[in-house]
Amino acid sequence: MKDMDFNKIIERSIAIRETYHKLEEQYHGQKWSVEEDALAFLTDAGLVGRLTMSQQGRWPNGSNTEAELKHKLSEGIWWLIVLAQRMEIDIGEAMDGFLSKLEKQLQS
Repeated sequence: MKDMDFNKIIERSIAIRETYHKLEEQYHGQKWSVEEDALAFLTDAGLVGRLTMSQQGRWPNGSNTEAELKHKLSEGIWWLIVLAQRMEIDIGEAMDGFLSKLEKQLQS
């Protein structure tokens, strides 16, 4: 597994989303709303479910399931980073707090 700094992932994700915003403005006259971004995330999350079923032999999909699943899992993380940024939530801080809370609960 490639060791990647989470802050760098966040920076790259936000920069890529900004590029998409420019394309949205160019082709549609305005960038997507936060709600549209959330809907795109939910659509991809549903595809993760279907691809997981395929990978586990519970749904026919074709030969590219593994590549598609890797892509959609990564895209889901990307969307969550984008959504957090657009809603002014520090996802790094939120993630650290979440993991610390879980660790504390599991140590009890």
